[in-house]
Amino acid sequence: MPLIRFDVIEGRNEESLRKLLDAAHRAVVKAFDVPERDRYQIVTQHPANELVIQDTGLGFERSRDLVVINVTSTERSSQQKKDFYRLVVQELGESCGIEPNDIMISIATNGAADWSFGFGEAQFLTGKL
Repeated sequence: MPLIRFDVIEGRNEESLRKLLDAAHRAVVKAFDVPERDRYQIVTQHPANELVIQDTGLGFERSRDLVVINVTSTERSSQQKKDFYRLVVQELGESCGIEPNDIMISIATNGAADWSFGFGEAQFLTGKL
């Protein structure tokens, strides 16, 4: 149930976006051990001048293929997060040709009471999940 938001520079077509989302989902399933249908993804495309993502002084450049990935999830272990970072870079490289320097990932955690998947219920709290 991680909710994943992707921010990219506008211009990607439907097929390239589908590859991006599918590749990221494979990484989520592997790293976080979630069910295949545990998929919540949102893409926002921006004009290039509205997406300024530098390198925090690490000394590398970004291209127009930049992908910023924000994950909201219940708590994950440090190992799961490291595995996720590695798998996302691997999957996006193999499936989409995106270079590792063009992938930025941030994970924000929350608790079971912070999720409702519909019907006005907190399914983690009611025992349905």
